[in-house]
Amino acid sequence: MPSTQTPTGPTTAATATAIADAARRLTAGLLPLLAEADLLDSPAAWSGADTPAGFFRLEPVHLDHDLELLTGWMNDPEVAAYWELSGPASVTAAHLRTQLDGDGRSIPCLGLLDGTPMSYWEIYRADLDPISRHYPARPHDTGIHLLIGDGTNRGRGLGTGLLRAVANLVLDNRPRCTRVIAEPDIRNTPSVSAFLNSGFRCSSELDLPGKRAALMIRERALRNLI
Repeated sequence: MPSTQTPTGPTTAATATAIADAARRLTAGLLPLLAEADLLDSPAAWSGADTPAGFFRLEPVHLDHDLELLTGWMNDPEVAAYWELSGPASVTAAHLRTQLDGDGRSIPCLGLLDGTPMSYWEIYRADLDPISRHYPARPHDTGIHLLIGDGTNRGRGLGTGLLRAVANLVLDNRPRCTRVIAEPDIRNTPSVSAFLNSGFRCSSELDLPGKRAALMIRERALRNLI
């Protein structure tokens, strides 16, 4: 009659080791998938923020009615110098469609100040972006790109307040994100200054395709100190 006792000794140990090894391999294989499964919730659901300049909120771009406005901004010489998207509407549309038709790891948004569109933002998963190959990324690092669209809003210190507000919105709405990062062109002194004044620190300089960038980081752990 076959024994009903549970095997003991070397067989059990070997089985346990094999199971543990398989679990480690499975976990390692699933990590990228698990990271991608939690990309970005839509900033449309985020509340806005009071800033010294007024009430600010992010609204995801709708290509059908925002394209003309964004094309105009991209053709502003001060913007075009760093974004390099000047030209017909098709150029701006192609840039936006890459994100809008993607998997959600980058979300293009308009920044509205007291209800008026005045800036453009991209909120993206930096740890899943090509930039992660250029710095020691952490899981759920969230990046931001921005431009102030109307020249009358530049040079007034608006960028500092808006950057602080958006960084706080990211940290408030993405609990697993421990850092907000950005990589402005090192030549863009007003942008770099705005990041520094809004609580980011310059961690290093990066040689990225097409530019040398300042890696700006705002840590969740220091958000109340700076």
